[in-house]
Parts: sequence; structure tokens; C-alpha cells
Amino acid sequence: MGVQPSELSPTTRAKALDEMAAGEVDVLVIGAGVVGAGAALDAASRGLSVALVEARDLAAGTSSRSSKLVHGGLRYLKQLNFSLVFEALRERSLILETLCPHLARPVEFIYPLERKGIDRGYVGLGIGVYDVLGAGKGVPSHHKHLSKRKTLEMFPDGKKGHIQGAIKFYEGQLDDARHTMMIARTAAAYGALVATSARVTALTKRGEKVVGATVRDLETGRDIQVKAKTVVNATGVWTDDIQQMIGGKGGFRVQASKGVHIVVPRDRIKSKTGLITETEKSLLFIIPCPWSDDFWVIGTTDTPWDLDRAHPAASRTDIDYILEHANGLLEKPLTRDDVVGVYAGLRPLLAGESDQTSKLSREHACVSPVPGLVIIAGGKYTTYRVMAKDAVDEAAKQLAGPVEKSCTEKVPLIGADGYQALWNTRARLAERTGLDLPRVEHLLGRYGSAINDLLALIDDDAALAQPLTSAPKYLKVEAVYAVSHEGALHLDDILARRTRISIDTWDRGDGAAREVADLVAPILGWDASAIEREVDHYRSRVAAERESQEQLDDRTADAARLGAEDVRVGAG
Repeated sequence: MGVQPSELSPTTRAKALDEMAAGEVDVLVIGAGVVGAGAALDAASRGLSVALVEARDLAAGTSSRSSKLVHGGLRYLKQLNFSLVFEALRERSLILETLCPHLARPVEFIYPLERKGIDRGYVGLGIGVYDVLGAGKGVPSHHKHLSKRKTLEMFPDGKKGHIQGAIKFYEGQLDDARHTMMIARTAAAYGALVATSARVTALTKRGEKVVGATVRDLETGRDIQVKAKTVVNATGVWTDDIQQMIGGKGGFRVQASKGVHIVVPRDRIKSKTGLITETEKSLLFIIPCPWSDDFWVIGTTDTPWDLDRAHPAASRTDIDYILEHANGLLEKPLTRDDVVGVYAGLRPLLAGESDQTSKLSREHACVSPVPGLVIIAGGKYTTYRVMAKDAVDEAAKQLAGPVEKSCTEKVPLIGADGYQALWNTRARLAERTGLDLPRVEHLLGRYGSAINDLLALIDDDAALAQPLTSAPKYLKVEAVYAVSHEGALHLDDILARRTRISIDTWDRGDGAAREVADLVAPILGWDASAIEREVDHYRSRVAAERESQEQLDDRTADAARLGAEDVRVGAG
């Protein structure tokens, strides 16, 4: 696909930075979360020249810390925001059926009913409308009312005297970090220059017009000047920082809202489906883990956050809140000892009149406050493609000559092409490779047809087919591929985002850190001291996160998390 290789490696990164410094691009995108990566793909697939820079890693912020759902948003339906729901459901269909069927899949949920009569009518009406709006959009569209007996058959660990029945329906889910990374790789395949660990320190202006940016390579300390006809600020909760570079002009403000999730073993909750219920602040999801059948992901919270944005900290209070509300549905309560992993992310909400972040807008805004600069902010993960399109449409107005219309609704991501045929023949693939069938299914669900790249690496080095000793759900080849093809530059990138070892192993990757560092050191050019530094950095991060999760409030949790420095100096 495309005209260029799609791999993101240390070599392609260095070349991308050199090319950015040497010429001028049509569009410079700042921020490689899902919207920034989406904007880079949108612009590149229109035939524009594009540079995408990110201070940390692909999806390092909000885009790796969501609920892992592709959904219309039941809460927005309650707010009577039908247009947002319909738009999100349309995008859900595209994601599941066309853009990345290898990464996304339908997931069955039940909404337990706790009050006889009242809940069935109220909730049933809402989910019924949701079903009608989403008919034919990527998932089975027939919701179903369940009796108390049938509900407890599907959800044996449900609280017997509490649950009166349920309503069954479907949503979509995916591993957000891998999805965002695949968008960036697809953008590279269409010619986008992609560089992580590349922080914008200033915008370049000619008069009132923004004409590029100063970008610091955080791996070497080198500053380069990137000339651009237009610049797109897609930095999420860092939006206001970029606005300050032009004197605070932007027209809106972004408020960060913290959302915390926990990961618990699958055998701690006996249920055949995911679960959704409403809390006083948000919806609570108990979600089958999208990357492993061994876990549930449970969340979320929705509280204001004005502390460190690079590493938002989950407090003991956050974790206890999630456990308390999950236990409201469970016959056998969960305890803190059941928590394998914890992650916290920040939603970039458009600030309005409400003091409660749960009531701020999930819609997005796109403005051009000064010539040459476009700011895109707000929105929700599922509608990233629409946001990206709107940003590039706005940028295109400032380019000379005609610009092609967006075509990303028809552009499958890396790994999608040929995926279904490979899935259908997975038993033969397992037989041919010597890998067991569950392992092949795991790889297809993470890489799609790009599984052939990994098998080629194994053909060259059979040892890469072995599982990681401390994280046996993953093969050694997956760690190597994360660096050779997926843009990972540091241990944290591999263990927290290309894999999920940081939240789906009991030691949170402490044991795997050394093994993975040794595997990737030759590709990244690490010597013995660099390996030690990376392992120490990662283990300090794990220790700081564990300490923060023992603190009772945000401020002390934040202070504890900041005890571990970022491996990228100046990236925070």
C-alpha cells in the first residue's frame, strides 16, 4: 500500500528529522495522539506533504489510556446530543468494518437493572433509541431485555438480591495505543515524516502568520527549524501551551478531566459479557480486556485535574471509588489485592460554564486563530477521524491551489488488508509456523496481516518465537518488532504501549524490563550503561506509580508519581 515503507524505526526517524530540517512541508502536525496521527494520515492521503512530531511517544498521553471502547456514548444520548451519538456510531461502523477490523471487534454488554419496573422502562427506552441510531453500524443492533434468571445465567457473579434483570446490547472495542500507532504507520506509508521524542519549543512567525516551528530532538538535544505552510495543533490537554506560543490566542480553553481504570483477572468476575452501569459521576464499565482474555478493564472516574499532565496519577481514592461501584453489582467483592494494573488518562474537554468536568462538552472545536495555525481540540476517541478531517479541511483553506477531499473513510490501516483471509486460515497458519492456535490468534488481533513481518523476523532468528520469560503472553519478536517497525525508542514505549506488560503482569513489567532491554539494545544502539539507565528508569516509574496509588488525594499522588523522572529529558 502507498508509495513508501510503513515501518517506523530509529533509522526512519532520523531520516524524517533530516528531511524536515531540509525542506518545507504543507502541513506540520504537532502531537501524535489519535487526532494528530489521524490528521497526518488525512493530509498525507490527500497528497499533501506532512510532518508529524510528538514530544514523547505515539499515543503517550490520552490516546493510550481510554476505556478501549469504540462507542456512540450512552451518556451523550441522556444529554439529548443525538448528532454526536449518530456521528460516533457511524465512525464506530467504519472502524470495525473497514479501517481496522484486525484491531477492533464487537463486544457484548449487559446493563443490569436494579429497580423493578422503573429501570426497565427508562434504560430500555434509552438503549432502544441507541440501537435505532446505530442500526447496521458495525455491531449486532438488536438489544434484548433479559429476565432476572437469564441475567444471572450470563452474569453468575451478579449480586443476587440486587439485580432485577438486564438489557443486552453491543459496542465496539480496541486497543487504543496500538490503533493510534497503526494510524501513524499508515500515514508514513503515504509519505508523512514521523518523529517522536521531538518537542516543539517555539512557533516560527513571519509577521502574524505561523510558518513553522522549532523542534528539539530529545534524543540528541539538536534543534531543527521545520518550515511549514500550515501548522496543526493537535496536542490535546497541551493545547493551551501551544496557544501561549502565539500570545494565548485560540478562542477556547481546554480543561483536563482525569479518568482512571483498573485491570483485574478475568476469573475474579464470572460473566459472559461486559457490564455497564451508571454512577453519580459517570458510567462504570466492566469490559472484557481487548488485548487479552485473561483480564477485565474496569472504569472510569471523571474528575478535574490541574497537575502534571504527562503522568497523571491515580490515587487510592480513585481506585477505591472504582472498586466500590463495581462491588455494587458483585456477589463476591473485589479488593485492592485483585488489582493487577492501574492507568490514568486525561480527557481534553472544551471548558464551558459547568464546573463539573462530567458536564463539559465532548464535542470538538476547530479554529484558526492566526494565519498558518489550526487548533483542533475536544472530541472523543471514536470520532478522531472526523476531527482530523476538520483540521485538515481548515488547513487546506490556507494552502495555495486546490486540495483533494478527505478519503480516510476508505483508507484501511496497516494490517487490515488481507486480515480476514488470514483469520479464516489461521489453523493452517499455526500448523505452518509451529505456533499454537491461540498464539496465532493473539498475533492476528494485534498485527493483522502485518503478522507476516513478525514471521519473517522469526524465520531469520528462531529464538524470537519464544515467549518472554516474565511476560509469556508476548513473544520476544513482539518486543523487537516494536522497535524495528512500530517507532518505540524506550522501554516504556514497549512495555506500556506496544504491549500492555505494564498493566497486565503482576509485577507491572519489572521482571520483563531487563529481558526486553537486552533484546532491543542492538537495534537502538544501547551499550551496557544505556541498558542500565533504561531499566532503572522503567523500574523507578513502576515504583513511583505504585506509591502514588497509595496516596489519598491527587496532590500527594502527583508528587509521588513525579518522583520518577521522564526518560526523555524535557518531554513533560
